[in-house]
Amino acid sequence: MIPNQRHLFDMPDDIAYLNCAYMSPLMHKVQDAGNRAIAQKGRPWTITPVDFFTTSERARGLFARLIGAAADDIAIIPSVSYGITLAAANLPLAAGSHVLCLEEQFPSNIYPWLRRAETEGAELRLIRRADAQREGHTDWTGALLDAIDERTAIVAVPNCHWTDGALIDVEALGRKARAHGAALVLDITQSGGVLPIDVAAVRPDFLICATYKWLLGPYAMGFAYAAPQWQQGRPVEEGWITRAGSENFARLVDYQDDYQPGARRFDMGERSNFQLMPMVETALAQIHEWGVANIQTTLAGITAEIESRTAPLGLTAPPTHLRAGHYLGLSFGGPPPENLLAELAAEHIYASIRGDSMRVTPHLYNNAHDIDRLISALERTLGR
Repeated sequence: MIPNQRHLFDMPDDIAYLNCAYMSPLMHKVQDAGNRAIAQKGRPWTITPVDFFTTSERARGLFARLIGAAADDIAIIPSVSYGITLAAANLPLAAGSHVLCLEEQFPSNIYPWLRRAETEGAELRLIRRADAQREGHTDWTGALLDAIDERTAIVAVPNCHWTDGALIDVEALGRKARAHGAALVLDITQSGGVLPIDVAAVRPDFLICATYKWLLGPYAMGFAYAAPQWQQGRPVEEGWITRAGSENFARLVDYQDDYQPGARRFDMGERSNFQLMPMVETALAQIHEWGVANIQTTLAGITAEIESRTAPLGLTAPPTHLRAGHYLGLSFGGPPPENLLAELAAEHIYASIRGDSMRVTPHLYNNAHDIDRLISALERTLGR
């Protein structure tokens, strides 16, 4: 268990922020890294050609280690939609085949598949929550495994559902997909950096993660893993820095057909991002220092306490074996109270509502006082 880390964050005592799935706060040292980077950009003569490569390469390597990959397998991207568009552009999808996704899946992992399916005469199939019910609970894994067949070309899902944290067994999913010749694309934005994953065991074709949630970094940055068999594919854009020899600024006019090695050909333009990349690197280094498994164990203890204390109020959550430990989606047995979030925010308590679930997503900055305040506020709001 990791002791409380609130001192590392800009988190006033009167704030109970239980909303990391929406957007994480930044640690002091991540903000400091950003401020130093902005100051450096104010003095561009201090930025050398080497700086276009060094920080981004360190960050690439840090993310690769988080998922058990090599740095050559990682591309730097600005968003999940960019990464999913990259996957959709490179995976085969024949007429009459289908892409499998989940009902109420995050839109960035839906729209690119809709467009690609429309273009190819294929189909986007959504697994309905009602069809995923097993013994009174939502079991997305079982429903997905049942749905994969000879027409399945691509399975594109999260590691845990963004509305309530319902967990998907991505290793089992990968095995079933491969057995039917289907590709697996994962969006781990709601689990990367907090739920252990090993690409050697899961074997996804593409894996996407934004940095501004559980990676504790800035907005508008992210990473994409591309399995080795796809690393000769077509980039979303053609930038100078992704080409062979781009380190030699004087000879950029010698246009190159070859790319930088591995998945670097898929890097976004201006990937060096002198303001944001140092923040990403600093946040990833801290996650490694804590350890992803340790973070998961610690947060699972926090969500378990919240679940047990909200049960007497009539709120329910997916059972522990069917949800990610860092994520708690509380159900009211119907639509949430209309003014719930506003009433909580009036007391400086912050959570989210997604679908019919109140999403409670703590991190290492949350303490016992935050939990007590949440429970007391819910008791008053629900009149129980």
